[in-house]
Amino acid sequence: MTARSPEGDLAPGAMTEYLTGDWGFFIRSARLLEKFRSSFQDVEVHDSAPFGKLFRLDGYFMTSEKDEFFYHENLVHVAAMAHANPERALIVGGGDGGSAEELLKHPSIRSVTLAEIDAAVVDISRKHLTSVHRGSLDDPRVELRIEDGFAYVRGATEKFDLIVLDLTDPGGPSTPLYTVDFYRACAARLAQGGAMTLHIASPIAHPDRIRSGVSSLRAGFPIVRPYLASIPLYGGLWMMACCSATLDPAALAPEQIDRTIAQRGIRDLQYYNGAVHRAAFALPNFVRTLVD
Repeated sequence: MTARSPEGDLAPGAMTEYLTGDWGFFIRSARLLEKFRSSFQDVEVHDSAPFGKLFRLDGYFMTSEKDEFFYHENLVHVAAMAHANPERALIVGGGDGGSAEELLKHPSIRSVTLAEIDAAVVDISRKHLTSVHRGSLDDPRVELRIEDGFAYVRGATEKFDLIVLDLTDPGGPSTPLYTVDFYRACAARLAQGGAMTLHIASPIAHPDRIRSGVSSLRAGFPIVRPYLASIPLYGGLWMMACCSATLDPAALAPEQIDRTIAQRGIRDLQYYNGAVHRAAFALPNFVRTLVD
């Protein structure tokens, strides 16, 4: 983990996220629900007053009951709404089921393949994070594959309309998934008109990761559109990207997005709408400097 190295919690029960070595924030744990070491990482679930049940891996905040929509809605719908008829989707990571749940809101989705390296993430999510996945992990349209995401993408022959990289930050088993080789492998698995989305980093805390990440994405895709979202559990302003050979979600007007939401009968969106879609691509000048 290069940017958010854990240095231990500030105090017992004060779960601490370090954005840099000198900057971070804490969330007080009301109760530890579960803690163990899987084959890959340290797994924890806590109860908390501000976020409800909160999931950590190796000391890093992953998702929570009360703010998961900030992350999952923006990660999924920016590309899914721009696609004319998404039917097949691949999620790499995403064992909490939040991205799958958002994809399944689109009535055209026929199959979602979820490649998660750690079965313990799926198991703990089924047990504690029902309000995040809302049953999507057991939906018949979802195929769970407990295996390395890079190996799956490299060996797959199926084409996908959408690929969602729902990953931990770079470090440990996720490190190869932030490389040009992996991005090119994902590009080869996209159907015509398809797109890949992923989160990158905080443009405030991790500017070097933003620069290098966007550069690597551009080595794999002709169109790379960085965009912003506010994610409380990650410390505030966060950057994502949509990547494609042909699909450009930044070209869509708010009215088009709202019309698509209505036509597809998509409900229960707590963050995303047409105006938010358009605004996500309005980058402050200091962010433009990082990505241009």
